[in-house]
Amino acid sequence: MEKFKESMLALITETSTYLPPDVRVAINAAKQNEDAGTRSALSLATIAENIVMAEENVSPICQDTGMPTFEIKTPVGANQIEMKKAILEAVVEATKTGKLRPNSVDSLTGENSGNNLGAGTPVIHFEQWENDYAEVKLILKGGGCENKNIQYSLPTELEGLGKAGRDLDGIRKCILHAVYQAQGQGCSAGFIGVGIGGDRTSGYALAKHQLFRRVDDVNPNEDLAKLEAYIMENANKLGIGTMGFGGNTTLLGCKIGVENRLPASFFVSVAYNCWAFRRQGVQVDVNTGEIIKYVYKDEEVKMDQAAPVAAAEGEERREIVLQAPISEEQIRSLKVGDVVIINGEMHTGRDALHKYLMDHDCPVDLNGGIIYHCGPVMLKDQEGEWHVKAAGPTTSIREEPYQGDIIKKFGIRAVIGKGGMGAKTLKALGEHGAVYLNAIGGAAQYYARCMEKVEGVDFMEFGIPEAMWHLRVKGFAAIVTMDSHGNSLHADVEKSSKERLAEFAEPVFK
Repeated sequence: MEKFKESMLALITETSTYLPPDVRVAINAAKQNEDAGTRSALSLATIAENIVMAEENVSPICQDTGMPTFEIKTPVGANQIEMKKAILEAVVEATKTGKLRPNSVDSLTGENSGNNLGAGTPVIHFEQWENDYAEVKLILKGGGCENKNIQYSLPTELEGLGKAGRDLDGIRKCILHAVYQAQGQGCSAGFIGVGIGGDRTSGYALAKHQLFRRVDDVNPNEDLAKLEAYIMENANKLGIGTMGFGGNTTLLGCKIGVENRLPASFFVSVAYNCWAFRRQGVQVDVNTGEIIKYVYKDEEVKMDQAAPVAAAEGEERREIVLQAPISEEQIRSLKVGDVVIINGEMHTGRDALHKYLMDHDCPVDLNGGIIYHCGPVMLKDQEGEWHVKAAGPTTSIREEPYQGDIIKKFGIRAVIGKGGMGAKTLKALGEHGAVYLNAIGGAAQYYARCMEKVEGVDFMEFGIPEAMWHLRVKGFAAIVTMDSHGNSLHADVEKSSKERLAEFAEPVFK
């Protein structure tokens, strides 16, 4: 079992730090398909660079290493109890070495266990089979994309698409709507797994299980194969694009499975996964515990790292350097589409901090400052100094209930995150002179490189992801997507994609 534990640690490390070949092919194709010089093209270039950096640094591709979910098949007679113990030990070790971020939080107290163990975490499913070796598959699905999962109960009315009935065409409408509602908040361009039928729980399990299929496979069910091809062609016509910036590629993969259901129930469940599609598997010798082969690593695929070109026609791009603290005058001069390069100090803040700051003072002066929606992976060295190992943005919309009030209360000039924010925040940006900057979701190594020093930390009782980290940065790049003049790229893309969604209201499958 000690060797099996080592194999599981190797699997976790590989899954967190190396994007599988089939996913790389899909991202390279998206990069080639995107119009040169657009914001989406710039984002895809950053994503490609980040993938290479994660591999070279053997560090997490994305700072949100998600909920580790293991799907395991074992021969009859394999000791599943001991195998589970070894997996838990490997998870703890991977957390200590920064390959996993401590993500297991008590749902009642909010306390982070610090080692990714807790009630229900990690998720481990066993199944017996007749082969003489074990197969262990792992998916690391982050919270941002997990929040964009959605389940439909047919028949239903869908905004922009009308009635979705209990048939293949109703399923088609649900899937298109699932892609639309994710926008850029799930780190598009993404992958989706779809489960047709089952019950409330088994439908979601079926949907997530589809994400273990290869991106380039063909569904053995002819009707589902046609539906998958239809979705891949038409979801990309919605124009949501990478990070929700608009563009040609919104979806990188669609896999659909079906199960029987109760006569009274008809569920369509969709599991949305970000571009950082981290799943890997190994075949393991049950006698020695050694890895026989990797499941999703049958070829070497290098990332297309062609440098991004100048802004496309009709898409103005200015580049402005800001030194924190920032003046209101500087902020008022910015507009949607500007690329901002930040130097100086910024402070991370997520759900726990925003909730706290509504009723309490801040331990640091935020006037003219920058809040970064980020839950980093942090490690201490032997001298006790903290270092940033991964630091991409988290989904900002969760802070919508708080952000406008906090901007006003503390004089914040810039909020950085991904996926955009809503009308309340947009109003506050205009009233108090602030901007929203969209960083590239999942690009945790790209942004960690910008972190020169950890100046300090507050609220460690919230856990590492939710603590308030004070970071000195240099060359931190992000795009203005909500400015102080009432403009929001996110609102514009949502509106245009909703109009395009309505074009698919007419029946396609009889």
